[in-house]
Amino acid sequence: MERRVVITGLGVVAPNGVGLEDFKSALKEGRSGIQFDQQLADLQFSCQVSGTPPIDKDHLKKYFTDLELRNFNSTGIMYGVIAGLDAWKDAGLEISDGENPDWDSGTIFGTGTSGIEKFRESIYKIDALQTRKLGSTAVSQTMNSGISAYLGGKLGLGNQVTTNSSACTTGTESILMAFDRIKSGKAKRILAGSTSDSGPYIWAGFDAIKVCNFKSNDHPEKASRPMSASAAGFVPGSGAGALVIEDLESALARNAKIYCEILGGNLNSGGQRDGGSMTAPNSVAVQKCVKDAILESGIEPKDIDYISGHLTATSKDATEIKNLAEALNRSGKNFPYINSLKALTGHCLSGAGSIEAVATILQLTENFIAPNINCEDLNPEITSIIDAECIPQKFLEKELNIAAKVSFGFGDVNGCVIFKKYS
Repeated sequence: MERRVVITGLGVVAPNGVGLEDFKSALKEGRSGIQFDQQLADLQFSCQVSGTPPIDKDHLKKYFTDLELRNFNSTGIMYGVIAGLDAWKDAGLEISDGENPDWDSGTIFGTGTSGIEKFRESIYKIDALQTRKLGSTAVSQTMNSGISAYLGGKLGLGNQVTTNSSACTTGTESILMAFDRIKSGKAKRILAGSTSDSGPYIWAGFDAIKVCNFKSNDHPEKASRPMSASAAGFVPGSGAGALVIEDLESALARNAKIYCEILGGNLNSGGQRDGGSMTAPNSVAVQKCVKDAILESGIEPKDIDYISGHLTATSKDATEIKNLAEALNRSGKNFPYINSLKALTGHCLSGAGSIEAVATILQLTENFIAPNINCEDLNPEITSIIDAECIPQKFLEKELNIAAKVSFGFGDVNGCVIFKKYS
C-alpha cells in the first residue's frame, strides 16, 4: 500500500535569516541578505557581493561540541547540521540516545562540495610536509557524505543515511528521494535537505565564467534581480534548508504538527540535447518534468496557485517562464503567482532547492506570497508571456492550496515537487 507523505518539520540557514522565524520575517518584509563581501574585493573578484548566512561562534556552540569545532571550517556541514537539527526539533522529535539507532528514521541530505576550506588547508599542509597536522576531522569534513554522516550521528539515525548531489537541483532531488522512500514504506521519516559551502573557493569558478553580477558592487541589496530587464547575472550565496518528511500515519500517531502534504514530483535530464548543455536547459525536458510532476500528483495544471521559480537573474529567466507557461498551458493573467527567493538570498547553489522549498512551504501554509524585489523594470520578454500581476512586487496575502517548486541545475538536470495544504 502506498503511503501519504507529509512535512512535519522545517529548518533553515539562509543569508537573510537563520531560523524559521527570522527567515519568515525576511520573506514577508522582502528583506535581502546580500552584502558587500570584502574578501571577494581583496581577491579582485568581478562580483564583490554575496549572500552569506550570519552565523557566529556562540550560535555554533548550540549545535557542536568544543572538540567538534576544533580545526572545523566546513561551512556547508555547519549550515546543514544547524538547519537539520532545527527541523528535527521543529518536528517534535527526540534524539535517539539508546543503544540502538532509530531504524525508522534516516537522512538524505545533499551538497555540491564539502569542506573546500579544509581541502585548501590540507593541500598547504601536505605540500609543507605537515601531513600529520591535518587533524582527525580532515576526512569527515571533506568527504561529500560528511553532512549526512554528521546528521546521522548526532540524531542516531538507523535508516538510509546518504548524500545526493545534482548541482542546483540537489535540494529538490533530496525531497523527492525521501518522498519515494517513505511512500514505498522503507522508512517512516527522512530528514531531507541540502547545503552549500560559502566563500571564494566555491564562487571563483562562477565569477570566472562571468555569470555573476559585477555591476552592483556599490548597491548589494539591488544586485540580485530575477525577472528584471536590468538583470546582470546571479549573486553567489550559501546556506541550507531542511525538511522532516514523514509517513502520514506516523505523524498522526504522534500528534505531530503537519505543514503540508507532498503530492508528487518528477526528476529528469535533458541529456544536454536539443539546445541543452552543461549550463543551458533543454526546454522539452523542462516542460516534460513539470508535466510529469503534475501527472504523478493527480492534479490539473489549473490547480497550481503559486510557483517558487528557479529564476537566477540571468538571460534564462525568460526561457524558464516560457517553459512553465507552455507546460501548464497557462499565460497572461491565467498564470499562477510566481516569485524568486534569489532576489533576497542570492543563488545558494546546491543549498538553493531546499532553502526555497522551506520558503515555499511557509508561504503555502501561512497564505502569503513574498514580494519580488528588484524587478520594478520587468523583463518585457517575460511580460509578453505572463501578466505583471502574477509577479507581485509587494507582500501579498493570498489563500493558497497547491504550490510547485521547480529547480534546474548545471548538467541539464531538472526537478519539480508539488506541495498541497494538508487536509
